[in-house]
Parts: sequence; structure tokens; C-alpha cells
Amino acid sequence: MVADARAGGADSLRKRLSKKLRSTATVSYNNARQRLPLAFLIQALALQARQILRLNSKALWRGLVVSLLDGSTVRMRPCGDIPKKFPPHRNQAKAPAYWCLMRVVVCFCAYTGAALNCALGNTGLSEQVLACQIILGQAFSGCLFIGDRNFGVFRIVQTARSVGAQVLLRMTQTRARKLLGRSLGLGQHPVRWSPTRHDQLQPGCSKDPVEGQLLVVRIKRKGFRTQTLYLFTTLPQSADYPVEELVSLYGLRWHIELNLRYLKAQMRLVQLECKSADMAQKEWFAGLMAYNLIRAAMLCAALHEGICPLVLSFSLSRRHLENWLAHFGQSRKDGGQRWDQMLRLIGQARLPHRRKCRPAEPRAQRHLRQPYPPLVGSRRKARQQLKKCALKS
Repeated sequence: MVADARAGGADSLRKRLSKKLRSTATVSYNNARQRLPLAFLIQALALQARQILRLNSKALWRGLVVSLLDGSTVRMRPCGDIPKKFPPHRNQAKAPAYWCLMRVVVCFCAYTGAALNCALGNTGLSEQVLACQIILGQAFSGCLFIGDRNFGVFRIVQTARSVGAQVLLRMTQTRARKLLGRSLGLGQHPVRWSPTRHDQLQPGCSKDPVEGQLLVVRIKRKGFRTQTLYLFTTLPQSADYPVEELVSLYGLRWHIELNLRYLKAQMRLVQLECKSADMAQKEWFAGLMAYNLIRAAMLCAALHEGICPLVLSFSLSRRHLENWLAHFGQSRKDGGQRWDQMLRLIGQARLPHRRKCRPAEPRAQRHLRQPYPPLVGSRRKARQQLKKCALKS
């Protein structure tokens, strides 16, 4: 940041400001980051999401914003007040855990891939609780929230009803059978979901039963095993919402797994190198805003080519946008021409069309042998132990 400002990037803020920046230290920039309010980044992310949705008139389905819900964790080093705000996750080992974990739940647009909202907390908060915070804080008039079996609980449905939103949630077979009250048969079943004594309820929301329908669908695809889906939705049973279209709509949920992978791998948010809990939250939201900039460029390129933005490569789009930003920061001459050229390059960066199904891969990875033993405990205690051994020798 400082190197770009001294090279000419600061001239966009004030004329000849780059020549007046003599120091290469990052202390002032770091102090400014700490003074930046977290609420400002949250409001900026919401404004950014609204602007992206306005770019694409096809981002709505039946007048509803289709929102995908899912969560993950981000690791941090135990510095400053981070262990108090985001304590390390306990494990079965006797040695205490080192890495602090922050649980995040992100709401993505199903048609553009943009991050619409986010809620975060420590591992003591479940993904359902954080998802309810997103639903209650929605900034759009009509939303359809889609979630997997982890979100197919009464608390999510109860919260969505309180704000006038719709849901399309996958349920486990056991929960679906209890909800229907009889054996599960294929088709649409009108149900009335009442909370049980085991359900956790959202404070401040009505405990009345929720009217909806249970969809039991069997999916058969060539090259895949047959699978039965149990979907609960609050959408009315009518010709405007056919079962086939609702199942296809739920199939878009897989893109949220890819979006979270892009955030961790491409945006390098899998581990936050911060010294305080407040800066860790700011860095995560700033990473979401940078991710949305790439999604906005992909959307502009897709609209120019007349294609869906989800068929474009995220990694290639990120490289093209970074290249354009590097030239735009130094000189704004021919910025519009370079922008059009970048959109053409992004429009050509399409994902390959696979003719054959990819084989299933095991969820395992190879570890390289390290010449040193793993560090257990804090590094400060390890230094003290090393100093004692040096004095004895």
C-alpha cells in the first residue's frame, strides 16, 4: 500500500502527494487501519452487494433474491485479545490447542456469486445462530434462503418468517419423517412445522407453527448414485413454483462451496495474520469486499458476452483485474480502454466443459516430512526451555 502510494498512487487523492511521501514505514498506515470502524466496513459491504444486484436484472428469481447460506472457520495466531474473543478449539489431545478459530457464515447470491452479508463469532456459536443474525439483518425486501441439512431446523424457518423471507432447506431423513408423521413417499406433502422441546428457538420470534410443504424427490444422474432429497420450503404449492424448478434451484447451493474455497485459497483468507480480534474482523470484511470487486468485474464481462457469470474462471478473472488495477493506480490515462480490454479477457476466461464426470477424490492430502519436530505450546516457553538447556550445557 505504501509502496504504491509513493510510486504515484497517492496523486489520485491530491496532486503531487506521492512526491511528498518520503518515509517507507507502514506505521501510519497501520494506525489508520486500526482507527477504521468495523461498522463502516459492514455498511460498505451491504452497499456493495446492493450495487452488484442492480447491475443484473436476472439476479432475481420470481422477484426474490436467491441467497445461499453456509459457514466455515478461519484460523488465527493467539496474539493480543484474540484468545479471549476467539478461543482455541478444544481437542482430545492433552496439549492445549494453539490456533484460534473464528466461525464465519456468509450469504452469497446464487446467480452472481457476490457476498451479500456475513456474520462471525467464536466456535461457541453455532452456524444456525449466525445464520439467524444474517436473516434478521437482511437489507432486501424479498429473499429466498437456501441451506443444506445443517440449516434445516425450526430456528431458521422461524427467523425467516419473522422478517417475511422464504426458505428452501434440505432436511435429514429422520427430521423429515418426524415432520410428516408417516412414511416418506415421493411428491409434495403439505406440512405444519411445530417446534419440539428439543428445538432451539430464536428469541423474540413467534413460536407458532410454520406452514409449508415437504418435497421428497429422487435424483438420478448418469455417473452418480441415486439420491433422495428431503426439502422443506415455505413457498406455496402452486404452478408458479414447480417441484423440478425448486430442485434445480437447490442444486445451485453447490456454488457456495466453491465461493468459500475462493475466499480461502484465492483471497488468502484461510489464515488471518492479525494482532487483535478487532483487526481480524476488519480484515475478513475487507477480504469480502475485495472478493466482491472481482465478482462485479466478472458480472460486467458476463453481461457484455451474454453469458452466466458462474461459467467464468475466478482465478483468471482475479489476475486480469489485478493487472488492470496496477496500471490504473499509476496512471488513469486510457483507463476506460483498458477496462474494456480487461472485460474481453475475462469474458474469454471460461471454465472448461467436462465431457466426462470427474472421479471422486478422497478427502485426504499428503504431508511432507519435516526435519524438525512440531512445536507444542507457546513459542515463548519453548525459548525459555532452550535457554535452560543452553545454560546446562
